[in-house]
Amino acid sequence: MRLFTAIDLPPEVVRRLDQLIADLKPSARLHWSPARNLHITTKFVGEWPEARLAELVQALAALAPIEPISIEVRGLGFFPNPPAPRVFWAGIHAPPSLAELARQTDRVLHRLGVPLETRPFSPHLTLARIKEPIPLDRLHASLAALPSTEFGAFPAASFHLYQSTLNPSGSVYTRLAEFPLHP
Repeated sequence: MRLFTAIDLPPEVVRRLDQLIADLKPSARLHWSPARNLHITTKFVGEWPEARLAELVQALAALAPIEPISIEVRGLGFFPNPPAPRVFWAGIHAPPSLAELARQTDRVLHRLGVPLETRPFSPHLTLARIKEPIPLDRLHASLAALPSTEFGAFPAASFHLYQSTLNPSGSVYTRLAEFPLHP
């Protein structure tokens, strides 16, 4: 099983991002993410034996309570940088408690054998992947013409464990468990 933990987006934010993707698609031939798959990843677990799923769920359920997290989705950018991008993203702005949730998740799952994160936590929504260098002038012009790059704010009161199944048409995410942030 290929697993990750994530915070879901409310329908209104998904709708706005779906409209953004639809508006930008004609500007560049990128590998666009379906809006229904957008989420804020807090930990990529990777391959995990199904026989140990209950153990992983139990560890996540035992995380220290955190107050609901105020999250804003705003801003657009490129990783690793605009001249040589691999990912086009929407920004996530949140208090330090979001990074704390990611750290706690990382530590708890490391005790079960999941490797620790080596990169700093950088919350974002992957709107598209850029597999090979292509001209992005039209995309940059479309971005410059956007009336706003604010897509909504919401309180995250829980996070989820997901299974990711890779298919030729793209990844399919299946929610396996929900964990309230403040029981």
